[in-house]
Amino acid sequence: MIIETWSYPRAALIGNPSDGYFGKTIAFVFSNFSAQVQLYESPKLEIKAGKLDKPVYDSMDDLVEGIQLNGYYGGVRLIKATIKTFYKYCNRNKERLEDKNFTICYNSNIPLRLGLAGSSAIITAALKALMQFFEVEISKPILANLILSVEKDQLGISAGLQDRVAQAYENPVFMDFDKAYMDKNNYGDYHPLDTSKLPPLYIAFRVDQSQGSEVTHNNLRARFDIGEKVVHNTMKEWAQLAEQFKTALNNSNHEVLHELINKNYNLREQLIEISDANREMVKVARSTGASAKFTGSGGAIIGIYKDENQFKQLVKAFESTEIEVIKPKIVYS
Repeated sequence: MIIETWSYPRAALIGNPSDGYFGKTIAFVFSNFSAQVQLYESPKLEIKAGKLDKPVYDSMDDLVEGIQLNGYYGGVRLIKATIKTFYKYCNRNKERLEDKNFTICYNSNIPLRLGLAGSSAIITAALKALMQFFEVEISKPILANLILSVEKDQLGISAGLQDRVAQAYENPVFMDFDKAYMDKNNYGDYHPLDTSKLPPLYIAFRVDQSQGSEVTHNNLRARFDIGEKVVHNTMKEWAQLAEQFKTALNNSNHEVLHELINKNYNLREQLIEISDANREMVKVARSTGASAKFTGSGGAIIGIYKDENQFKQLVKAFESTEIEVIKPKIVYS
C-alpha cells in the first residue's frame, strides 16, 4: 500500500516575525500549491531524490537559475533530517516502531525561498507519512515542535514556530508564544479561528526575490539576543497587532484589519533592510487601495482587497512584472 500525504504553504497574516521572539501571530495554510510525500514498504530504506535534487543540468545557465530559485540544497536533506527526528522522538517516548523499511519520495510545487514555508511543508508531509506508516500518534502542538526541530536543530536553519503550527493544525490559528507559557508547556497557546470571518485576501509573489528566511532571521536573532531595545519594542508591537487583529476579526471590522496589515509592514520597514524590489511590490499593491505586508521574509506579500473590481486592479497593476497574484484557497479542518 502506498501512503500519500500532503502539506501546504503558509501565509503569515499578522504579527510576524514575532513568533520566534515570544510574540503573537495569526497564520494559515492554503492549497493553491502543495508538497506531496509518498511512502511504501520496501526491503531497504530508500530516499528518492526529487526535482529539487537533480544533479544533471542542461547548461550553466540552467544550474545558476536552479540555484537562484531553490538555493544550493534540495529536499533530500529535509527528508533525512525528518526521519532522524521522528526516530529519536519515538525512542525518547518509548514508541515501539515495527521493524520494517520503506521507500520515501517527495514532490513540491510550492514556490521556494519566498517566505511561504515550502521547506517545512515537505517536512510536515514526511512526518505525516511516517506517523501513518508506523501508526504513531503525535498531538498537533508537539508535531509543530518536531517540524521546527528538523530545521532548527538538525539543519541549523533559523526560523519561528508559526509556519509549523499552521501546517500542523491546517486551520487559521492565533498563536501566543508567551515565554512563561512556553517554558511550562514546551509549546505556545494556539487557538484555531473562524474562517468565515476572514476578509477577502490576496497573495502576490515574485521568484526573482527568492532568499532563505535565515537571511532575515539570523540578523534579527543576533540583534534580539544582544538586547537591542528597538528590536524588543518592535516585537512587542507586532504581538499587539495580532491581538488587535483577532478582536477586529471577531467584530468583522475590515477597515481596522486593513490598517493593521499595513502597520505590520511599516514596522518591518523601520527595523529591517528591505530590497527595492520588495518595497516596490508593496507600493504597487497599496496603490490600488489594497493593504500589503510580507507573508514571511520577503518575496511574497499578503493583503486585503475590498471587492472583485479592486482585485482586478491588483492583477492589472502587476501584469507587466513577473509577479503573480492569487486568491489563497484557505485550508481549514
